[in-house]
Amino acid sequence: MAFNQEEFDTFVKRLEVFARQKPGIYKLRVGLLAILGYAYIFSILAGLLAVLGLIVLLVVYSHRINAAIIKGGIFVLLPTFIVLRSLWVPFPPPTGLALSRQDVPRLFALVDELASKLQAPRFHHILLTEEFNAAVVQRPRLGIFGWQQNYLIVGLPLMQGLSPEQFRAVLAHELGHLSGNHSRFGGWIYRVRKTYVQLLERLEQSGHEGSSILFNGFFNWYAPFFGAYSFVLARINEYEADRCASQLAGAQNTAEAMIKAEVQGRFLDSSFWPSVFNQVDCQIEPPAATFSSMFTAFQANVKSEEARKWFEEALSEKTSCVDTHPCLADRLSALGCLPAPGQGLALLVPLQVSAAQQFLGNALQKFTDYFDRNWKEQVATPWRQRYAYAQETLQSLQALEEKAQKQPLTDEEAWQRASWTLEFKGEETAIPLLREVLTISPEHASANYTLGHILLQQNDATGIDYIEKAIAKDTDEVIAGCELIYSFLNNQGQIESAKAYQERAQQHYKLLLRAQQERSFVSPSDKFQAHNLPDAVLQQLSQQLSGYKRLKEAYLVQKVVEYFPEKPFYVLGVKRDRSFFELDSDKADTEFVNRLANELEFPGGAYIIILNNSTKKLGKMLRQVEKAAIYRN
Repeated sequence: MAFNQEEFDTFVKRLEVFARQKPGIYKLRVGLLAILGYAYIFSILAGLLAVLGLIVLLVVYSHRINAAIIKGGIFVLLPTFIVLRSLWVPFPPPTGLALSRQDVPRLFALVDELASKLQAPRFHHILLTEEFNAAVVQRPRLGIFGWQQNYLIVGLPLMQGLSPEQFRAVLAHELGHLSGNHSRFGGWIYRVRKTYVQLLERLEQSGHEGSSILFNGFFNWYAPFFGAYSFVLARINEYEADRCASQLAGAQNTAEAMIKAEVQGRFLDSSFWPSVFNQVDCQIEPPAATFSSMFTAFQANVKSEEARKWFEEALSEKTSCVDTHPCLADRLSALGCLPAPGQGLALLVPLQVSAAQQFLGNALQKFTDYFDRNWKEQVATPWRQRYAYAQETLQSLQALEEKAQKQPLTDEEAWQRASWTLEFKGEETAIPLLREVLTISPEHASANYTLGHILLQQNDATGIDYIEKAIAKDTDEVIAGCELIYSFLNNQGQIESAKAYQERAQQHYKLLLRAQQERSFVSPSDKFQAHNLPDAVLQQLSQQLSGYKRLKEAYLVQKVVEYFPEKPFYVLGVKRDRSFFELDSDKADTEFVNRLANELEFPGGAYIIILNNSTKKLGKMLRQVEKAAIYRN
């Protein structure tokens, strides 16, 4: 049994009520569910090993071995190997700049103090990163059997954007996840979830029918329930970590840290980083002091009108069952610090001293220079490539603009002009040009989708009509278009209308899966029709095929499909000249098909199959289709 999103949401809400009323019993249930999963896995493993042992004993005592015994052994050995390998869940170490106590004694002193007060385990590593984030990571060196290696990860941008008191609250929250027995139980549940996910992935990848029979039925029932129970536990842990932060740093500082992190994080994503990357259009080298300028930008952002908008957006969001983190309003309310309307930005005062200055001390400049240099080296190559593309595209755009003053543009030229204008000159300049495209070609899918997206971002409901026109014309945009409309309606409080688009996206996804399955194979039971490709395309394809010396014949048809028949699915049957000295013809056939699949340019999806004795019936069917023969050497 699998939950859809609505059923999952309903079940999670029921569990949240139960967890508040009887927290001890709830955690006991989570633990028992986790044990049940392990009990099933180990019982199956024990059974497989027992059967394998019986086969070995049969061989030993009968003093003979035959094909049936070998096949039985392989049938049992394969799922046994898959289960054993899946139980070893790798946890790679996190990456970052390792800090030492000698370089940053104040930061280590703060961590020691908070860890002592929260009875949290000691940290083996503290890493500094370029992310606007902080986190604790427990890496079990023995996989599911534990022996934890503890990492504290702090982002330099986060330390630049918070005051020392606010940063203390953030660290107290993160260490709160490791306080007392919180870490052991929560970490164990996390590893259990990871183990089950990995086990199911490997079972699916193996394609072994016996494995599916043994595990699919159980996990189809078990996974949704365990997922919902562990989801609620993770959310409870977030509130517990907030209480730890409030106790050690004060409710006010904790609330300020939450608000500041939300606003500054949105500032980075919406303003700072776009302004950095926009320089690529006119600057051949990336800026050299990106992180150095970030603190100054944080200071200016606090006073901006956009900060008010970002804060109001964050405060208006609702807690959902997509993320284990509660929304900002719920977290502030739990602390008793939910600000009155219009009062939240009063907490965002400019910093006198940042947490980076306070806790990194004299080493701050060294770390900032390191991240400046490292970031510049990482983006240098794509930056120069983008610069070259920008210069070439801007020249083409200028040529189109000059042509438009003298004569009408073609449909494609008008769309290209609008698209490039949006890319390089912004939305307001592009909107009239997009409307111009739609005046010429009202059904233009890309123009409708782009204009609809822009309007919805501007809270203009007329964008829905444009998105609808786009997805009616191009089924590839259905899911993305429905998600855009869902997000817009949800933010507008139109919950029921939003759910309709969510369900529509889910239904389309199911159709895509069926279409994918339908196009994943070709058999004699399929129906085929003429390819209907124009002569110019066939000539180009034939020219490509002529480059393969071992290719003798090629036949091209369309498979008749039920799902999305407007998107043709081609079948290319090829006959390869086999060498007399080939030792493994099947392997050579596979390599030849893979080469064709990687190198040929098709005007749509295609399935390539070798025509030989095992596919004789299918080859005969392909040859009978009108104009199927497109190449013969």
